[in-house]
Amino acid sequence: MADLFPPLATAQVDAKTKVDEKVDYSNLPCPVPYDEVHREAYMSLKAENFEGFRFDFSKGLNQKFSLSHSVMMGPTEVPSQSPDTTIKIPVAHYEFGANYFDPKLMLVGRVMTDGRLNARLKADLSDKLILKANAQLTGEPHMSHSVFNFDYMGKDYRAQLQLGNNALVGATYIQSVTPRLSLGGEVFWAGVPRKSGLGYAARYETDQMVASAQVASTGNVVMNYVQKISEKVSLATDFVYNYFSRDVVASVGYDYILRQSRIRGKVDSNGVTSALLEERLSMGLNFLLSAEIDHKKKDYKFGFGLTVG
Repeated sequence: MADLFPPLATAQVDAKTKVDEKVDYSNLPCPVPYDEVHREAYMSLKAENFEGFRFDFSKGLNQKFSLSHSVMMGPTEVPSQSPDTTIKIPVAHYEFGANYFDPKLMLVGRVMTDGRLNARLKADLSDKLILKANAQLTGEPHMSHSVFNFDYMGKDYRAQLQLGNNALVGATYIQSVTPRLSLGGEVFWAGVPRKSGLGYAARYETDQMVASAQVASTGNVVMNYVQKISEKVSLATDFVYNYFSRDVVASVGYDYILRQSRIRGKVDSNGVTSALLEERLSMGLNFLLSAEIDHKKKDYKFGFGLTVG
């Protein structure tokens, strides 16, 4: 009879565990925004690599207002008749910026020497409704644009309405269906080119991994997977396929955070290898080192920069 007690106790523990793991569907978490379902993968796979030299300086005038100055020197790519040939033209430009940050309001403006003006706005209209606006003004015909986003955050869902010039109208919705799984969809209509589209997305996350997938009527299929090795190291992979053009690209990347630096890199199926190093030299002074090699096109890019402030 004594041999029967251990299995009985184990069965009671298993039953208690199943009760504790019962999902409360009336108290699901709020999911990430629809346009950020791949954000962990993009941190590793979409690093802001650059070529040439860049210098960024920012100065805070008070707790809410600051100014920034940026100088960029390096080549820019222009289209060529051969897809395997890259033509580069050396350019340099200066950018002046003004920033205003408040707990419920953010204003960012940039003016460049080529005549472009960029502006961003983020305002909390309420605890659940946020207004985001982006605009670019340029002297080139039909190149100026503006977009307004209204984001609503519910208890276990997010919804967004997008309005832009050229009769652009779009909407997204994402819903948590379990504590770890969220599903969403999008629809848009662009009046001037008279194009419309639908899209669907899914995201599954735990404490150690994030998997996401997205498909759209434009032909793009995107799948990502991120594995968190530790708090400072993560590995990422993605698969991008267009069922209209039959183009396929797969890549793997990493994100390694050290005590004074951070390094991100990737390699893809087209033979492109890239890495970005961000080193903190002292308080308010960062050093940037960027490299990218395209073996197929024999295109080699190298850049370094400094960020002050």
